[in-house]
Amino acid sequence: LTLHNAGHILGSSIVHLHIGEGLHNIVYSADFKFGRTMMLDPAMAQFPRAETLIIESTYGGPDDIMPDREGVEGRLVSIVNETVEKNGKVLIPVPAVGRAQEIMLVLDAYMRNGALRELPVYIEGMVNEATAIHTAFPEYLVRDIKEQILHQDLNPFQSEYFHPVTHPGDRDEIVAGGPCVIIATSGMLEGGPAIDYFRRLAPDPRNTLAYVSYQVEGTLGNRIKNGLKEVSLFGPDGKIEMVKCDMRVESIEGFSGHSDRNQLLGFIKRMMPKPTRIIVNHGERRKSDLFAQNVNRIFGIKTVVPDVLESLRLR
Repeated sequence: LTLHNAGHILGSSIVHLHIGEGLHNIVYSADFKFGRTMMLDPAMAQFPRAETLIIESTYGGPDDIMPDREGVEGRLVSIVNETVEKNGKVLIPVPAVGRAQEIMLVLDAYMRNGALRELPVYIEGMVNEATAIHTAFPEYLVRDIKEQILHQDLNPFQSEYFHPVTHPGDRDEIVAGGPCVIIATSGMLEGGPAIDYFRRLAPDPRNTLAYVSYQVEGTLGNRIKNGLKEVSLFGPDGKIEMVKCDMRVESIEGFSGHSDRNQLLGFIKRMMPKPTRIIVNHGERRKSDLFAQNVNRIFGIKTVVPDVLESLRLR
């Protein structure tokens, strides 16, 4: 068993299985990103041997094409700048691992190059603990960040723009203060400090709620994204209160840690050696079936989508 970089989150791995005395070799992609981000290199696509590839298809549908990364980052920067011009605040709910650190790097880089106005970035929730782990393992990050942390005594995760929030009582001052960015868990507004920030910021149209991660159907995040204008939340006294959502709501697609359709196909195209069989999993059934059909047509490789609990004989 050998683990290779998957480019999904820190420590994520593509698994290469060398079975027996080389009787069969399986590459299991799990969640992977075949595209460079500010934090991680693209997934590894070179292996000693590979007869079977098991590949995810989260974004394997024909319409699952993400915008280019520079455009995605530029849209986030524009939204923040437009909000700041109105003297507002930007709330970015995030998963604690991966997406949060990527957004931190984007904000820091664009403030340093002058494209984004300099302003405080408050960080609360499990983000701070997860970021400490990224700092402890720089060898798994892109070369630039690794060199900064290991050899230049510079840590972009500890930028002077970033202000970790360690006590809920600090939120009063943050909300009453000037323009800022708030990065807080959870990514779908189902828990964590992000909900309290939303309760405080939602009624003010100068503020912006900026989604940078997927919002599962039925979650509070998804309902607000789809236009919910009034939300019942627990207030500071423990009683239910109705909160009007008059703040601007934006969803920025393209920060995903998964490969989109083009990246999935690009991975198969560049994978060496070429597998003789591909098994598609981890996706909505329709997307997986369509992706498998396309792989078969484009590459001429036998590709299947197994049913739940179905067994496949590889040899």
